[in-house]
Amino acid sequence: MNELNGYDIEDLEVGMTATFSKTITEADIVLFAGASGDNNAIHINEAFAKTTPFKGRIAHGFLTASTISAAIANRLPGPGTIYMSQQMSFLGPVRPGDTVDAVVTVKELIRDKSRAVLETVCSVEGAVVVSGEALVKTTSAAKRTAKAS
Repeated sequence: MNELNGYDIEDLEVGMTATFSKTITEADIVLFAGASGDNNAIHINEAFAKTTPFKGRIAHGFLTASTISAAIANRLPGPGTIYMSQQMSFLGPVRPGDTVDAVVTVKELIRDKSRAVLETVCSVEGAVVVSGEALVKTTSAAKRTAKAS
């Protein structure tokens, strides 16, 4: 573990998993629209959203996917991790009041580069709404030790 209680590459094993859960609130959607500039009516206008195939407002896909970032930054590998890339597919809507469970699982380790490939999945009540794969750079105890020498 590093000084911030994040996993070093040496601590990780394929199959390790962690979860971060968050209930998406009305405030989250409004604040995300403001921060991102994405004011699509599907997210902020209930009257319009009722006319769509979703039959009501939905959260921004990237707001939902941000729970993956929280799982990576706070749980696995945790503090000190650098997000390098993310591939994802949006498979279902998330509505205000839904609780998103983001699960990250170590799929592959590239130890010499301190990198990990993670399977990333977001679900609501067991239904997968986002699925993908992330590449992250982790901290390394061996590299810290070599630097200190």
